[in-house]
Amino acid sequence: MINLEFTARQIAEVLNGKLEGNEKVKVSKLSKIDSEEKGGLVFVADAKFEKYLYTTEAAIAIVNHNLQVEGTVKPTLIRVKNPHFAFVKILQYYASMKKEKTGISKNAFVAKNAKIGRDVYIGDGAFIGENVVIEDDVTIYPQAFVGENVQIGEGTILYAGVKIYEDCVIGSECILHAGCVIGADGFGFMPNDRGSYEKIPQLGNVVIGDNVEIGANACIDRSTVGSTVIENGVKIDNLVQIAHNCHIGENTVIAANCGIAGSVKIGKNCVFAGQVGIKDHVTIGNQVIAGSQCGIHKNIADKQTVLGSPAMEAKKMLKIFAAMNSLPDILDKVYGKE
Repeated sequence: MINLEFTARQIAEVLNGKLEGNEKVKVSKLSKIDSEEKGGLVFVADAKFEKYLYTTEAAIAIVNHNLQVEGTVKPTLIRVKNPHFAFVKILQYYASMKKEKTGISKNAFVAKNAKIGRDVYIGDGAFIGENVVIEDDVTIYPQAFVGENVQIGEGTILYAGVKIYEDCVIGSECILHAGCVIGADGFGFMPNDRGSYEKIPQLGNVVIGDNVEIGANACIDRSTVGSTVIENGVKIDNLVQIAHNCHIGENTVIAANCGIAGSVKIGKNCVFAGQVGIKDHVTIGNQVIAGSQCGIHKNIADKQTVLGSPAMEAKKMLKIFAAMNSLPDILDKVYGKE
């Protein structure tokens, strides 16, 4: 919990908002508009919550610039064009006030030839292998593992228990959440004439760009040869599997429980909802949207929205869903009711 105190004037300056009320009133916490909590900072971004503005005990409320106030309100108002965005900006501002950790724990292992930048934090039980390069302002929490020859860019955060295998490259300003694994072997096996499987050595690595966030217990496999690539700005949720030799384009968003098979190529600014599965060697264009539990078995062109399994263009799939709902009535007409 962040325990900081700001005046309405300070918050309005951060948001470039217009003040109405006591500019000297102070807040030290964020609250929900529909709670009875006193003295907090709230925001009203949806018309259905406007009624709470007249009963809230909050000290400051962030509201839409064109909100029409029809009664007495207790909080000081800060008017902005986009309350949702303003609230996110405030959350970021609060988060930036956290005291940054620095220093290397005596209980961490750091190889003698590792290169460590300025203002780096390495927590208890962390392991930093041979020839690792860690740039300035990196934060590595306890029990993280960084293998040989790994490179980690400036300002990146590795939370507790992150595992980065040898030779992988992590960009700047990335966030890797607890338990995610970068660079484990891809699922590569070849059947032999004895009915068992020969392991195909996975000799490549994983290359992750800047401003990438990877959720807890997500796994990104190293390539057989070359690199598995995650471009700048990609956001990956918890429990996502990305197989060897995949290439994920910049600013693509992948929600929880998605599974992406080997050698898939995904374009820029795509959105994959939860539990999407993608067959190996599929190519997906830019700005593609895939609904929850899609099963993608073939290539998808730019700017398509797909649903279902097998995935189809959304309008077509919605017609199929509607037809399926009508099937019982049709069958009753054809065969008679039982």
